[in-house]
Amino acid sequence: MITNEITKINNTALLNKVESEYIKEDLPNVRVGDTVRLGVEIREGKKTRTQAYEGVIISQKNSGINKTITVRRVMQGIGVERCFLLHSPKIKTIEIKRSSKVRRSKLYYLRELSGKATRLKQRF
Repeated sequence: MITNEITKINNTALLNKVESEYIKEDLPNVRVGDTVRLGVEIREGKKTRTQAYEGVIISQKNSGINKTITVRRVMQGIGVERCFLLHSPKIKTIEIKRSSKVRRSKLYYLRELSGKATRLKQRF
């Protein structure tokens, strides 16, 4: 019984040590409602390039190195949502374009709205 507890402690310490190597320290403080521009590394064959993805953060999940955000934007009248791991090496840049004042932790209601109804009040 004691050996199981010791291995659990060792496994947790080992996991924390490995995760700490990959955590990005220079991330901006992004919040739900922010309009962000992400530089995402895309591989096409042997070439790599950085693709810009801009949209509103509609949800955020915080769990250490597995911190994710869901970014929504409308392209040609169709809503597109994409989830990003913030500490992923594929994310090259994160730039906050605009901060909005919201009173919800998840902005899933934006999925049902269209046009000017999707605008959010700007935070100054």
